[in-house]
Amino acid sequence: MTALSVSTSSAASLRADALVIGVAKGPKGIVLAPGADAVGEAFEGKLTEVLTTLGATGAEGEAVKVPSPAGLKAALVLAVGLGEATDGGYGLETLRRAAGVAARTLTGSKKAALALPAESADEVEAVALGGLLGSYSFGTYKGNGSAKEPVGELVLLTARKGSKDAKAAVERALVVGEEMNRARDLVNTAPNDLNPKGFAAIAQAAGKEHGLKVEVLDEKALLKGGFGGLLGVGNGSANPPRLVKVAYTHPKAKASLAFIGKGITYDSGGISLKPAGHNETMKCDMAGAAAVFAAVVSAKRLGLAVNVTAWLALAENMPSGTATRPGDVLRMYGGKTVEVLNTDAEGRLVLADAIVRAGEERPDVIVDVATLTGAMMLALGSRTFGVMANNDELRETLHTVAGEAGEQSWPMPLPAELRKGMTESTIADLANMGERMGGGLVAGLFLKEFVAEGIDWAHLDIAGPAFHEGAPFGYTPKGGTASAVRTLVRFAERTAAGDKA
Repeated sequence: MTALSVSTSSAASLRADALVIGVAKGPKGIVLAPGADAVGEAFEGKLTEVLTTLGATGAEGEAVKVPSPAGLKAALVLAVGLGEATDGGYGLETLRRAAGVAARTLTGSKKAALALPAESADEVEAVALGGLLGSYSFGTYKGNGSAKEPVGELVLLTARKGSKDAKAAVERALVVGEEMNRARDLVNTAPNDLNPKGFAAIAQAAGKEHGLKVEVLDEKALLKGGFGGLLGVGNGSANPPRLVKVAYTHPKAKASLAFIGKGITYDSGGISLKPAGHNETMKCDMAGAAAVFAAVVSAKRLGLAVNVTAWLALAENMPSGTATRPGDVLRMYGGKTVEVLNTDAEGRLVLADAIVRAGEERPDVIVDVATLTGAMMLALGSRTFGVMANNDELRETLHTVAGEAGEQSWPMPLPAELRKGMTESTIADLANMGERMGGGLVAGLFLKEFVAEGIDWAHLDIAGPAFHEGAPFGYTPKGGTASAVRTLVRFAERTAAGDKA
């Protein structure tokens, strides 16, 4: 992973392959952002003129390279756009994306200095995290030097280097960046290399490394315990399911959180087989499990004063002679029965088992995370996840927290009238399908049926933003994105601080 350091050196005196500055759209052309003064002086006040000649406009996502003049020790200046100029500072997400653009543009460089606006601790963290996320590269399957190495080192230039809050900001960026990139690696790993047993082994190794308690229920334990949802989904695969519990406890914790992740390591749709064009990226159907796993490890590494337990509901959904059929009835953990009308609505089945099991430990809040429905993508697009809950205040809190963390989300309802379609099964307590319209909401209502009385619960449907198929932008690469990790970590931080509003 790219190394990160902090320096109070002048931008002009630091030796690096590239020096990154911010530029913005001013009323009369581009202007230099804070942090770029020394660079502007080295160009004798003509830097904006040079950049304009090269086509720079200051737009977000823009990156323009200029050879350095004699007054700079860096060989190259990279100007990244920050959007509209402002006297009140630039938004944290703008800074994250700008740092990410810089890191992506400088792939292959050994050392780059970031002279972006970083006057507050929050800005320091934003630049650091954006740079680390933007430098992400997944080269596991690339050979013969075909994959360029990410930038080797990022040096963040700030006058706040020695301050306590700046040190904490950099440490948080390192932890969250590393764990998000771990989640991205998991999502990007080919499904023939990541099955439920393999994912469980990765969780066990991380538990040993970071001092987390990890429990794994294999297929025998799941059968003995009556986890019909996990077993029903995993029946068709040669790779049996797992339920993994990863627990972090803090001696001063006054609250406990349960994060539950859908972990379908490959989703063919089962007997209700997905058509061509809809199954090529289904290795990403475990992104929810990757997110909650990254979040609990982050909570431990940051030492948050809150108890956090991640539940990874892992299975592979495949068609075979032993696969669950449409029309089968599953007896879920806890005793409810579910008529399976569509085996491609499998995520809600594994999550239901995990929700009931997590509820037995009586956490204060349960949050499940899942690439659950295409309907949510149709509703909110590919960059925004939906937030549903059995508590309006919790739903609004998570929406707010996501915004604080730099993630796009939108609160969604759970209309009572949509429940009817699921409860009309003539042979079981529930069906795993309901009305076609509002399918993302129906899935949320299904999960709500398994939440224990008195426990606040929320559901994040990350089907849109979990896997990016377009061109990279900001700090977001093509492939796994680690959607929801920052939201979960921020929510855990606020809970540890006693702030639930």
